[in-house]
Amino acid sequence: MPLRIVHACLWERYEGPVFAQSAEFPVEHALAQDIVDRAAERARQRNPDVEITVDIVPDDAEAALLREAHLAAAVVTGCRRRGPIRGALLGSVSRSLATHASSPVVIVRGTPHNRHGANGRIVVGVGDAATSTAAITFAFREAEARHCTLDAIHAWRRPTHKPLAHPLLAGDPAHHSEEQATALLDDALRTPEHEHPDVPVHRIPAEGPARHVLLTHSATADLLVLGAPRHHGPLALPLGRVAHAALHHADCPVAVVPQRAAASGAAQATTDSAHAVDTADRGGGRPQGEFR
Repeated sequence: MPLRIVHACLWERYEGPVFAQSAEFPVEHALAQDIVDRAAERARQRNPDVEITVDIVPDDAEAALLREAHLAAAVVTGCRRRGPIRGALLGSVSRSLATHASSPVVIVRGTPHNRHGANGRIVVGVGDAATSTAAITFAFREAEARHCTLDAIHAWRRPTHKPLAHPLLAGDPAHHSEEQATALLDDALRTPEHEHPDVPVHRIPAEGPARHVLLTHSATADLLVLGAPRHHGPLALPLGRVAHAALHHADCPVAVVPQRAAASGAAQATTDSAHAVDTADRGGGRPQGEFR
């Protein structure tokens, strides 16, 4: 897939159209051009066969990247990793992308070992069909492209009280909950496993709060994939607790994959997209240590 490298810069808005049309650009434009040129060179060193284009967008980073997401198979943004908390806080641009972008958003964070793909392992959190179908599709495609293992995890909780006697629920209630989790994983993975037969898959029904379970497994993963429902309009909801915790604390990059009301539509949207977007936004005077 082609790679489009974008730097959002407001210099043109502040300097005016006269500077934008003149032969001598202000220093802000020169700095922006240097950013995208260096990013393109790094990408070419990593893979010289990839088609690369660069662009300096005269707009606010949040608005520019949300617009770019409509034409992207994925939007990738990183962590500046400055300050004493070293990227523990999610920046406003990354938060907005993860919450509202129409394409999958990958936040590159975590340890160097995990960011460099040294584990050979992708983790996908599996919930219900309303939040997980597009994420599972994305995770299988990533695992196939990377030739690595896929761990599909569903977190379940032990009952907090002893249930009343029931003839169909004999035995340990916790065992029954684990069996339900396993059945849910089987149902969710049946179709994508058939479509991607070469991807090794591990089913992991794990006891505990979902955010704790996934953060633990992120320590040995190259990518953590989560689904996020998309609700448009004035009642649109922010990210859930699981995605919020992962984006702030995961030890590996995190992919947030939007799930539309119709699961097939979300999966098709990622399949039909033609460009991948990498961001190189460094301006705007935002606090240090945030995700970009």
